[in-house]
Amino acid sequence: MSQYQFDLFVIGAGSGGVRAARMSAGLGARVAIAEDRYLGGTCVNVGCVPKKLFVYASHYSEDFENAKSFGWNIANTDFDWSTLIKNKDTEIKRLNGVYKKILDNSGAETIRGRAKIVNEHTVEVNGEHITAERILIATGGWPSVPDIPGKEHIISSNEAFFLDSLPEKIIIVGGGYIAVEFAGIFHGLGVETTLLYRGSLFLRGFDQDVREALADEMKKKGINIKFESNIAEIEKKDNQLIATLENGEQLEAGQIMYATGRKPMTENLGLERVSIELDKDNAIKVNDEYQTNVPSIFAIGDVTNRVNLTPVALAEGMVLAKRFFANEDKDVDYSNIPTCVFSQPNIGTVGLTEKEAREKYDEIEIYKSSFKPMKLSLSDSDEKTFMKIIVEKKSDLVIGVHMLGPDAGEIIQGIGIAIKAGATKKVFDSTIGIHPTAAEEFVTMRDPV
Repeated sequence: MSQYQFDLFVIGAGSGGVRAARMSAGLGARVAIAEDRYLGGTCVNVGCVPKKLFVYASHYSEDFENAKSFGWNIANTDFDWSTLIKNKDTEIKRLNGVYKKILDNSGAETIRGRAKIVNEHTVEVNGEHITAERILIATGGWPSVPDIPGKEHIISSNEAFFLDSLPEKIIIVGGGYIAVEFAGIFHGLGVETTLLYRGSLFLRGFDQDVREALADEMKKKGINIKFESNIAEIEKKDNQLIATLENGEQLEAGQIMYATGRKPMTENLGLERVSIELDKDNAIKVNDEYQTNVPSIFAIGDVTNRVNLTPVALAEGMVLAKRFFANEDKDVDYSNIPTCVFSQPNIGTVGLTEKEAREKYDEIEIYKSSFKPMKLSLSDSDEKTFMKIIVEKKSDLVIGVHMLGPDAGEIIQGIGIAIKAGATKKVFDSTIGIHPTAAEEFVTMRDPV
């Protein structure tokens, strides 16, 4: 009989934590998982899921407009924010229940409350001490807002999902995927939108051509983008917010949203009691086996600040459960992870950017294509789809694929499988395309630029 109450105690019921808990319980382990906010974590409640629902909602304005060219007479297209919020909340509540059912059916015990580490084998929840052979921290991340004058007037993406009403004007500050996604969302819902970013071009780390193409498309849609701009202070006057930029320019808006990064949620966990090591960003340091400097305590997902994607946390949770309780010593492969930005239009990408490829290989070939999507061919829209393939010339291996356009995320998932399998450009060229689709362009680009 084990000296501990549980074989595994998980702190945080987000994607990674729930996957680790239910997989471990399914393998026969005694598992408990504690959560003090909501089941499903950021992704389900204030992240991926509601955000994509909002993207769908916001894109109808363009769809209604473009429908006219196909013969549709759309008489009334009034938008009601409260209906979207109500239906979104209903769906999230349903998903919370799904997560609860998954945990219950697996045999894991769900505890509602804030868990804090007491010692290397003990946590405290709601005043009760609970022991476990292993402790797993999967508390994720949280929006980070800079400490500037008027900070109290700023909302983050968290609050954006629960606004009582839509503002007439909004300023969004940031250059990451959350910033560009919400710029598209609010603009599509009829809000006059300004996006500020302190750098010269947003989406640092993505392929340069895709970044430039998205900036062009967003500007064409009417989003006011101001690069190399930053807010110095914010003040409120007559129910309006006045943002004074560092260059002295002033902008007025009903809401100011910051999407300037997220920080690992490592505070108020009792980590100092066992001297768990953190990095400069307060993320938990782990080795290749997700183990902290305390041998019985592990961490996965965004709280480690490595690859902050929901599917990565899920993969880490599964690998760890199998390593603990099924004697499977497999690792997560972090190479060639496909990803998508639900900007408008979408970005889908997998593999190396052109810059990364040139730094890694002696000689590469680049294939590019830009065209008007067929769905827009009868309309006045001048939105362009952009596609790019990067090939290592010596081996003919496709080492990077990037797309900007409708359904890019759906398309790039299949491309990701091909790259993971080691597909060459010859394989792409010999694959028969599905006509007429945008995706077929990936197998018909013959001439390098």
